[in-house]
Amino acid sequence: MSRPRLQPNTVIAVAALFFALGGSAFAVGEGIQSLAAPQPRCANGAVRGVATVTGNPAQGIANLPSTFTSSPVLFTRRFNCTGRAIQVRRTEIGVYEIRFLGNAAPSAVAGGVGLFSATAETLAPGTFRIRVQNVGRADEADGPFTVMAV
Repeated sequence: MSRPRLQPNTVIAVAALFFALGGSAFAVGEGIQSLAAPQPRCANGAVRGVATVTGNPAQGIANLPSTFTSSPVLFTRRFNCTGRAIQVRRTEIGVYEIRFLGNAAPSAVAGGVGLFSATAETLAPGTFRIRVQNVGRADEADGPFTVMAV
């Protein structure tokens, strides 16, 4: 019984794959990092904060308190460039306020999660009002959202 022979096109394909993967690993590992200067955490133009608010899984987002809280169970993602807390409260159906403590971000962008859309309005530096709606409807509705402070 004879061993199968490698065809020339197989050898070329394997070599091309090896070099393609090696080049990508270099770009991700060293090449790109050495070209990009590190950015200060709270600099102008940097993402200063991100939060995804989903509410307590056992109670839902409609049961957020009307007073500010930073309970971790209400968030699936939290980042504040200052390292301080992020607080959220529900003021009425589909309307929330979120603040990134110690963060002077002048604006924010919001998006709904799933079948919801969201908009952000600046109340003060680092504090924003989020309005959530069902996609395709004009009335506010309780739903999860993500906000990015910049």
